[in-house]
Amino acid sequence: MDQHPPPHGQPGSALDRPAARLVAFGIVALVIATLGYIHWDDIFPDEAATAAADDPAAPCIAQRTADIETLRAEGTFSAAQASLFKTRAEALCRAQAGQAGAPPPISQQ
Repeated sequence: MDQHPPPHGQPGSALDRPAARLVAFGIVALVIATLGYIHWDDIFPDEAATAAADDPAAPCIAQRTADIETLRAEGTFSAAQASLFKTRAEALCRAQAGQAGAPPPISQQ
């Protein structure tokens, strides 16, 4: 019942060989690399996303930008006007959030 290792010179189990250990090490390395790839953004968050999350005006800016893009896509106004409206919307959202900033530009049209 007591198992003894095979005498020196006789082949043992295939799992006791260096090749099997190398394959096991490769599998562990592959799993670690896959987890690193999947969770890369969790481990190293994007600086812009972190800054936007801390910005109290960000939700307002995002909502107004989406509204402006929808109206531009419908043909209500041109791309140049949309750019101007986005700049003004950002200034408005920052003012509502209590952040100081430059006033929105005045259109020359």
